[in-house]
Amino acid sequence: MVGNPMAAQPGSLSVAVVDDHPVVIEGIQAWLSQEPRISVRHTGEAVEVQPGAVDVLILDLNLHGRLVVDDIGTLAAAGQRVIAFSQFTEQRVVLESLEAGACEFVAKNEGRAHLVNAVLAAAGDRPYVTPTAAGVLVGDRGASRPRLSSQERTALLWWFQSMSKASVARRMGVSVHTVDIYIRRARVKYAQVGRTAPTKADMLARAIEDGLVTPDDITGYESAAFTGN
Repeated sequence: MVGNPMAAQPGSLSVAVVDDHPVVIEGIQAWLSQEPRISVRHTGEAVEVQPGAVDVLILDLNLHGRLVVDDIGTLAAAGQRVIAFSQFTEQRVVLESLEAGACEFVAKNEGRAHLVNAVLAAAGDRPYVTPTAAGVLVGDRGASRPRLSSQERTALLWWFQSMSKASVARRMGVSVHTVDIYIRRARVKYAQVGRTAPTKADMLARAIEDGLVTPDDITGYESAAFTGN
């Protein structure tokens, strides 16, 4: 496990559960009902929750025979925190889910404690790695380099160029909250692979180490900023 679940007031964290098996939904509700900080606001068999309507969305990856990893990307791009929840634990499925933007991956056989801790951590933008995800990340040769989405990379690059988050949001066509989610999610992903980056300078150093940005990407931007570009 990495990081500590967030502290919260009773019932302050809203959760949606999407799964195509009613018995699974009932089981998750029973698990979460034992945690007073969490309130389940929506359940269903299809992804009908508007991004931002709840703090965390628990998403079954296999809905009616369709693997919905692409839906994770759409939801994450809109700023929704998503926990991938699945009986499929193959390396490809876990990595693709995390790369698409899932905050955490929880296998269905990992039990109540891991799911509850993952929800609390995701809501607090803190990392939490289950045994299944840890095993995959350790076995992945590229695990030391976090898999950032294109939105996360773009938000970081423009943020590194001394732009305010509000300016980044305008250029990306999203809200400031969504930009903040992208940056926090990138920070969580670095923590998940053991390379914490608590400050902007730390994040920049990590990004340069991984070749996500170069010094030339950062320098020389000031003049462009003054032209309004």
